[in-house]
Amino acid sequence: MEQTPHIAMLPSPGMGHLIPIVEFAKRFILQHNYFTITLIIPNDGPLSKAQNTFLEALPNGINYITLPPVNFDDLTDDVNVETKIFLTVNRSLPSVRNVLKQLTATTRLVTLVADLFSTDAFDIAKEFKISPFLFFPSTAMAMLFAFYLPKLDETVSCEYRDLPEPVQLPGCVPIHGRDLLDPVQDRKNDSYKWFLHYAKGYRLAEGIILNSFKDVEPGATEALQKEEAGTPPVYPIGPLIQMGSSRETDGSGCLRWLDDQPSNSVLFISFGSGGTLSYNQLHELALGLELSEQRFLWVVRSPNDGAANATFFNAHGQDDPFDFLPKGFIDRTKGRGLVVPSWAPQAQILSHGSTGGFLTHCGWNSILESVVSGIPLIAWPLYAEQKMNAVMLTDDMKVALRPKIDENGIVGRLEIAKVVKGLMEGEEGKGLRNRMRDLKDAAAKALSEEGSSTKALAELACKWKNKIST
Repeated sequence: MEQTPHIAMLPSPGMGHLIPIVEFAKRFILQHNYFTITLIIPNDGPLSKAQNTFLEALPNGINYITLPPVNFDDLTDDVNVETKIFLTVNRSLPSVRNVLKQLTATTRLVTLVADLFSTDAFDIAKEFKISPFLFFPSTAMAMLFAFYLPKLDETVSCEYRDLPEPVQLPGCVPIHGRDLLDPVQDRKNDSYKWFLHYAKGYRLAEGIILNSFKDVEPGATEALQKEEAGTPPVYPIGPLIQMGSSRETDGSGCLRWLDDQPSNSVLFISFGSGGTLSYNQLHELALGLELSEQRFLWVVRSPNDGAANATFFNAHGQDDPFDFLPKGFIDRTKGRGLVVPSWAPQAQILSHGSTGGFLTHCGWNSILESVVSGIPLIAWPLYAEQKMNAVMLTDDMKVALRPKIDENGIVGRLEIAKVVKGLMEGEEGKGLRNRMRDLKDAAAKALSEEGSSTKALAELACKWKNKIST
């Protein structure tokens, strides 16, 4: 059997989970090319076009295996996205066992890296005497909350949104119960039970690989790294972001359009690979952008009056989103606005010199891409842990503005116009931009040859390589 150390990686379903673990694999192989990696992909049907394109572009040294699709015929139509994610992984465990058995027989498999909703596979790893590691693609604050949740579950009887006092995690800004992540908002729902189950399992990892870095979350990363009984060692290796590709991906002409705009003048608007707005909110956003008189590049998806994460399993949406925009909007904003359907090369747009702001759903991947490019934000959280992220961006990092929601749960056009102008033209926007530029420098330092994230990655490589001789 070859002596090349091999790593198995198991992401949860969805592009938002696949991208960071693949970027971790790519960076790890780039810096430690004496390893090889196999990605094990669970799913509930054929992979999307975006997932296939992404996986087919993997570099040498990284392979992938798609597991047989799980069957959801027994589920009702109203089951939420979180539960589908948890069940996809859970029902794939027999297939995961088969793959690990095969890899153990044919490679020097040293570790299984499972992401935040795939940790039930730790038991299988231990069965094969493989070291289990947790890959946590979100914030240090969310990691701290996961460690704190079992205690909160035991000591609090009400719904967390009804807590009279904010939750105070060590090294973090206070978080109101209503801003905690979606899966814990209804304690009677299956998704809460699943999330609690995973949170309890995180301590079984031999180590935690964290997609963050000290300068972006100083208090939280320090709190995580303090030795505490039962807490695995933490390796902050962020920021992991999707490495920019060539302009061949610019099918919609976004980058060419940006080339013709003034420096720092364009607001980029995108709600991630899984986010959607209601019909009314889509209208108000369009009219607010028009009223702001600012330049914008908007990745628009068809509205959905149901869940905000309705497109999580279908990043490209169904209908033509242009049909849902206000009548005459495209013509009235022609010249200063560009609307593209469903998808755009986000990392390249954020790093373009004409981009001056980003209205974001506050997914952590998107936030880190903004940090690396030094782009200030408008925080518009939709689902998952995004409200927690928004609080961190506005109250702790102070790199974002957050529009106010009216009594009907809508952000109105006047509020949107005010916040957009404030970010792009106002004094407050200048302050946010300066703080973001400082974080950009800190991110570059963390990723440099002697940087903290590079050293943490080297520590992991050393630990895993040594397992060959044990």
